[in-house]
Amino acid sequence: MRKPVVNSSTSQASDFAVEDYLLYLLARASHQASRQFHLTVKQHGLNVPQWRVLASLGAGPLNISALARRTLYQQPTLTKVVDRMCEEGLTRRYRKPDDGRVVLVESTEQGKKLAAKLQVRARDHEDTILSGYGVGEAAQLKSALKTLIARTAADEVADF
Repeated sequence: MRKPVVNSSTSQASDFAVEDYLLYLLARASHQASRQFHLTVKQHGLNVPQWRVLASLGAGPLNISALARRTLYQQPTLTKVVDRMCEEGLTRRYRKPDDGRVVLVESTEQGKKLAAKLQVRARDHEDTILSGYGVGEAAQLKSALKTLIARTAADEVADF
């Protein structure tokens, strides 16, 4: 079993500094990096949950549980988002042909077109954010984040 890495500045509660706390740093980095792109999403008539749904459905239909995990929203919240997107013609629900108990969500043609536009903008935004990094550094950053996600995946709440 791997021993946790302890930074001397965070080894005692009295020495706790939020600006050195990993979860704060991850949240702040995500917030700052996402802020500008979220404005782009809004300019295209979507909110962030709707964008995450369309981006997640790019590889094909998903059931609501898998979609909730991918979009980082709890299932009841996501169900409401998908309901609205169905009403707006961006997604549709259907029963899985070989198992009628399973309901899948997929993008409509309108949803796919909108997602394609935003995916180009998302890649451009990512390129801008990573422009201060070398190719190797950018790959290392993504790899470290993927490793962190994989190592903490066992802690995920079942409905998330």
